Amino acid sequence: MSTAPLDDLAALLAPLHAPFECKSLKAPNRFCMAPMSRYFAPGGVLGDDGAEYYRRRAAAGIGTIITEGTGVAIDHAVAADSVPLFDGDEPLAGWKGAVDAVHAEGGMFVPQLWHVGGCIDFNFPDSPHAPLVSPSGFAGPDVEGGRAMTQQDIDNTVAAFAKSARFAKEMGCDAIELHGAHGYIFDQFFWDRTNLRNDRYGGVDIADRATFAAEVVAACRAAVGDDFAIILRVSQWKTYDYDVKLAANPDELHRWLDPLARAGVDIFHASQRRFWEPEFEGDQKNLGGWIKEVTGKPVITVGSIGMDRDLMQDFVEGVSSPMLGRLEDLVAMFERDEFDLVALGRVLLADPNWLEKVEQRRIDELTPYNRDIALKHYEHS
Repeated sequence: MSTAPLDDLAALLAPLHAPFECKSLKAPNRFCMAPMSRYFAPGGVLGDDGAEYYRRRAAAGIGTIITEGTGVAIDHAVAADSVPLFDGDEPLAGWKGAVDAVHAEGGMFVPQLWHVGGCIDFNFPDSPHAPLVSPSGFAGPDVEGGRAMTQQDIDNTVAAFAKSARFAKEMGCDAIELHGAHGYIFDQFFWDRTNLRNDRYGGVDIADRATFAAEVVAACRAAVGDDFAIILRVSQWKTYDYDVKLAANPDELHRWLDPLARAGVDIFHASQRRFWEPEFEGDQKNLGGWIKEVTGKPVITVGSIGMDRDLMQDFVEGVSSPMLGRLEDLVAMFERDEFDLVALGRVLLADPNWLEKVEQRRIDELTPYNRDIALKHYEHS
């Protein structure tokens, strides 16, 4: 690991302090908080402690706050009753408090709109929830999950995303993010192992299997207008298979994502387990870099930034320590125009002041990530 640039971390990260603008999203810098579920919204309602949790990250220099996944306006969106909802007077009032708190610190506020499809919640498998739905009754390869969706189910779910998107704009959010990654409902349509449909939502070509997501994006676009930013988070890896690749090469990546860009996606959020790893053989670009190349859209990169190992290892071993050497790689990728924004996950979950401490070289004060933190109350983090 080269140590020279790390002697002045503020100078190293200075390029990432440039402002960024895409339609309604006018971020003061390139740093985002990645979406991370916390399960502290009893009855689906985010409380004052949740608003304070987000406010602290914005106050410590994170320009854009992307929230934990929040269930869209339909009863089968989530599989745990402690996941926040983006529908109903009381839940929306809770989110309005968080929006105002983040805006007061100069940050951008982006709710992540979520539908789990046929996935039970692995953290709370016994939590009460409405019966789940999925494209073909599967949440993973040969893993049953939810009943197969009818056309009416699809129409209602598309409408639910659009309804929650409209709520977001009306309450003053700066953009929305649609959770299209990690094996949830969009991914269950994208993946040929979970989408076995023989109607227009299925098919051999991934462009056909992107139809449901494209309809959701188009409906959200109609609900929020042309000037409101829509982000879509995508991933190759799934909850049931960390090594799967929906796109084996750049051509398949283009066929997958081009219909979504044409439907109205403004920014793609490329979820990768380790941001520094090339996505395809023969080229150094990661997933985000390739998405930017094949779509021409701005990209958020993410994946074990500032950590010594990826999230999946933490599920097993529990604790990660800060690793700052990769920050040089991150800035080099940014200066090669391979991404536009960078999302910080576990480092911000562990320590809301991570960016300030790094740039002030208060490295010994950094709080290591511990998986138990994810189960602590907002007020402690």
